[in-house]
Amino acid sequence: MFFIYKIMFLSILMLSTIISISSMSWLGTWMGLEINLLSFIPLMSSKNNFNSSESSMKYFLVQAMASSMFLFSIIMMMYNSKMSNEIFFMNNSIIMIMNSTILMKMGAAPFHFWFPEIMENLNWMNSLILMTWQKIAPMIIISYMINMNFYISSIIILSSFIGSIGGLNQTNLRKILAYSSINHIAWMLSSLLMNETLWIIYFSIYSIINISIISILNKFNINNFKQMFSYMNNNFMMKFFTMMNFLSLGGLPPFLGFLPKWMIIQNLSYNFFFLNLFMIMMTLITLFFYIRISYSSMMISSNEPNFNILKNMYNFNNMFIYMWSFISINGLILYSMFINFY
Repeated sequence: MFFIYKIMFLSILMLSTIISISSMSWLGTWMGLEINLLSFIPLMSSKNNFNSSESSMKYFLVQAMASSMFLFSIIMMMYNSKMSNEIFFMNNSIIMIMNSTILMKMGAAPFHFWFPEIMENLNWMNSLILMTWQKIAPMIIISYMINMNFYISSIIILSSFIGSIGGLNQTNLRKILAYSSINHIAWMLSSLLMNETLWIIYFSIYSIINISIISILNKFNINNFKQMFSYMNNNFMMKFFTMMNFLSLGGLPPFLGFLPKWMIIQNLSYNFFFLNLFMIMMTLITLFFYIRISYSSMMISSNEPNFNILKNMYNFNNMFIYMWSFISINGLILYSMFINFY
């Protein structure tokens, strides 16, 4: 019964996102966001996690506040349109309010205060949903009205800075991934300045890497930085794939995570050189704490006997993880070979 209602709310969650991004009116978009909020809160509840109720309450309060401000901006837009006899009349203040509410919903800096705290108390599957699926609707909504100005550039700079600096002193892996997600929001927003196709590529690759990382962490029930040393010490292949996935998430070439960053750097370098340079510098800081995790874990000797390596490699339960990890690690090489071949 518990599993059935989880599937039901997960289906409603996905449907609500589709409602938001396909709606022809702002009120329909707001309605989809509200359904999305109310369907994700039951998914956050867990019998084994006593902090889930606290996280769900925090999530509800933040999202409800953002939704009320979003509805207020919609009403103001309709009022101004009626007064000016224009169908779509949006002045700068209304656009700024709408952007702020959507940025709060996705957890971009400086509206990120809730994101790491809630991530810390969720299980891995809910963390994956919060970092990937829950960003689709806000990102597409903000793409309707995003424009390069001082406000958006400040959001990109702050998200890039806080996402990189905030993860430096963390030992909880969920918080590390949360701050990494804030940093990736800056890259996604900058990709939306170019075109939506670039954002789709970035988000798809980001989701693939997150799936491969979180599936491993969920399998071994790893929550803390120190647990990676002991829990994976008997499975060298899994440890290796985990470390390579972290480096891919940081955007280190020649892994797949470098590809979308490479494309954005090429597009941004023409018009937004200093913004591009700042984001690259901040990404190097995020790459530092990924390398710190990888270096520390890989330097500790493995206790796994040699005959267990092949046994674990061909274990059916691990094949799903290996498949996603293979895509995440070798995707850029395969993509380059495919492009050169054709």
